[in-house]
Amino acid sequence: MRLASFVLNGSESFGIVTNEGVYPVQANFKDHTPNLMSVFSEQKTMDLQSFCEEIPLPLSDVSLLPPIPNPGKIICAGMNYRKPYPVDGVAPPDPGNIVIFARHTETLVGHGADLELPSGKAAETFDFEGEIVAVIGKSGRFISKDDALKHVIGYSIMNEGSVRGWMKHSVHAGKNFHASGSWGPWITTVDEIDDFSSLKLETHVNGKLMQSALAGEMIFNLPELIAYISNLLPLNPGDIIATGSPDGTGGSRNPTAFLNSGDCVEVSVDRIGTLRNHVGT
Repeated sequence: MRLASFVLNGSESFGIVTNEGVYPVQANFKDHTPNLMSVFSEQKTMDLQSFCEEIPLPLSDVSLLPPIPNPGKIICAGMNYRKPYPVDGVAPPDPGNIVIFARHTETLVGHGADLELPSGKAAETFDFEGEIVAVIGKSGRFISKDDALKHVIGYSIMNEGSVRGWMKHSVHAGKNFHASGSWGPWITTVDEIDDFSSLKLETHVNGKLMQSALAGEMIFNLPELIAYISNLLPLNPGDIIATGSPDGTGGSRNPTAFLNSGDCVEVSVDRIGTLRNHVGT
């Protein structure tokens, strides 16, 4: 299933997306289970189809939100693909341990919404980063690598937008400009993905291919990431993990290729979909 959150007739809702359109949840179901996070928490995902409207709406009738508008945690993996230095073309050594950082909810918009171009000097190093997202559907702490994927309800896509110049101040600053990134367009449940490592990510900017990699090329795989993060703090339904961005971002190029107002960023992952956003003014 493809699960989405959206605005319909001025109100937030959620439901299932198919090739025929969007099936919003029925009002009586939403009264007791108001969002996808509560669906996951109450283990009602596989029952959701029974509680959706029978007639689909055109996708154009809704405005897609981030699939979980207010996730409990947004944890991102850094340096999780091998990337050569832009000048000499030599990849640095693999990190000796998993690197993670967090983002705030308001830094990410949904599919189709404009990214906010940072003001002033920060606009000069505004970058894109295509990533695959794992969405937690089952709580856990001290999760083993063998059990890690049992805690994942589905997968999505992120443009983990960054301001490279501000990352010299701190990673937190460079990664947390308002509306600098996006995720969506929906969550594809795990039963649709037979092999996570075979997922192929591609990022295009204004139609030009900039990034291309398989999930299997990650330095630390998804079970390792989940086990590591859950050792620090509990993972809960609705938490999301961005698994890292491969080579090809604007800041890794020589010359650099940072984003400008009007640019279109498209991040695609086969069997999930395409996340598309324009850079606003």
